[in-house]
Amino acid sequence: MNTPTHITEQILNSVEAYIYTKDLAGKYTYANQEVLALFGKTLAEVVGHGDEEFFDLSLSVKLQENDRKVISQGIKVVSEESNYIKSLNEIRIYRVVKKPIFDDEGVITGMCGISTDITSERQTQRRAEEQKHLLDTILNNINAHVYMKDSERTFLYVNSQVAELFGDSAKNIIGKKDTDVLPKEIADHFYQSDRVVFETQQRHIIEEEAEGDDGNTHHYISTKIPFQSPGKLPALIGFSTEVTELFKLKEEFKKLATVDALTDLYNRRYFTEQADKEYLRAQRYKLSLTLISIDIDHFKKINDKFGHPAGDKVLIEVAKQLKSSLRQTDVLARIGGEEFSILLPETSADEAEVFAERLRLAQSQLRITGDWHGEIQLSVSIGISSYQQSDSNFDQIFSRADKALYQAKNSGRNRVCRQ
Repeated sequence: MNTPTHITEQILNSVEAYIYTKDLAGKYTYANQEVLALFGKTLAEVVGHGDEEFFDLSLSVKLQENDRKVISQGIKVVSEESNYIKSLNEIRIYRVVKKPIFDDEGVITGMCGISTDITSERQTQRRAEEQKHLLDTILNNINAHVYMKDSERTFLYVNSQVAELFGDSAKNIIGKKDTDVLPKEIADHFYQSDRVVFETQQRHIIEEEAEGDDGNTHHYISTKIPFQSPGKLPALIGFSTEVTELFKLKEEFKKLATVDALTDLYNRRYFTEQADKEYLRAQRYKLSLTLISIDIDHFKKINDKFGHPAGDKVLIEVAKQLKSSLRQTDVLARIGGEEFSILLPETSADEAEVFAERLRLAQSQLRITGDWHGEIQLSVSIGISSYQQSDSNFDQIFSRADKALYQAKNSGRNRVCRQ
């Protein structure tokens, strides 16, 4: 028969995190299987030994600093460490939580810690920063929720983070069913994936979400592992990590695929995709389709005279003005540099020319000010081209609009030409 201690050890050895305890001299008194596998040692080869045997301490300064804080000040430390692992011959980055261990009289006798490898997350962060520096942060705090539950939905074990999440103590939660601890609707929602583990007796990884006290939706990656004790009901061990920030990061990357970062308009890639679709629709149903190409006149001179921040402001204001004039079916994009395009489905060249003249006039009335001396007044040149039955693809429409645009520029700028 398994004792609570045995159950706890089973859980700790199943958690995908590094769990350990040390005495006041910094010697290990316990290490779970993840730690032993990391060091390439047996428990006997770890217990009684210090960090200098497993880490290059000259490259793991934060590790020693955090340990000293816990032991000398008796405080909980939540930090990030870059540690050089001798067995791997490389530096790994960890999110650590370290706490002092007290005896019955409140005297510190050692410390315990849980470390989560966040090396890959930090690499993801560096890659994200390289992609136009649009993302402010990536997940830098991993909350591990660990619990054990039997097939009758009774909690056999919960760690402190689960207890905190449920708003109760672990002592009060253990021995109760999930429906006694959580609202029935939420408990039933989480039990759906529990049932899969009990029915298949296979490890199960699932994305779960729950609404927090702040009213926001929190996203989790949950790993659930079947566990069977002799003479006991089937059980599972659950390990959930909050990935709300990574979920937001994923959504940001989706946005990057279609939107220009500076102007918040569609980018060239998305515009081309939509244009090809509208071309096929116009061809199939014999509909009109017109493209407007717009270029800011003398944009380089604006940059040279007022500076690139002013040039960016001009692009943003031009984009806002263009966007305010669109119909719901029109597609506006920044094609590149100071050039914009508007796709006008079911619009003739004559109608587009009237629309383009309104755009040209509106742009010429813009007055842009900022952290520079004077105001910026600008003009735009516009080229127009419409779908012709002889066109074999959208690129031919785009090419004609481009030629019309250059015709407008070569004719003195601040005008509309069409081909």
